[in-house]
Amino acid sequence: QVQLVESGGGLVQAGGSLRLSCEASGRTDSSYAMGWFRQVPGKEREFVAAISRTATNTYYSDSVKDRFTISRDNAKNTVYLQMNSLKPEDTAVYYCAADLGWGLRYEVHEYDYWGQGTQVTVSS
Repeated sequence: QVQLVESGGGLVQAGGSLRLSCEASGRTDSSYAMGWFRQVPGKEREFVAAISRTATNTYYSDSVKDRFTISRDNAKNTVYLQMNSLKPEDTAVYYCAADLGWGLRYEVHEYDYWGQGTQVTVSS
């Protein structure tokens, strides 16, 4: 079992930055890839970014590439999402998730554990 708790969401103006954190507890041997997803009311949850077990590889959606950076500190059992140049369309609830499988994946159903989400609101 892996428990995930996100933090760092909030309200920010367009062009600003936020850093989300996701701390894992329970199974903390870091033997899983991590991902960030987001969801707005009435829409499906969408992939944002993923990072491999050893942080060697990362993968981003086209909508956030070059603006967001995913990273992880396995000693702290924490994954981060640095979000720069935020846009109003980035407004969503952001979720972190753990994938016990292999490789970097972007489908919601491929992730095994989820956090409760943190709200990010970007004002214009």
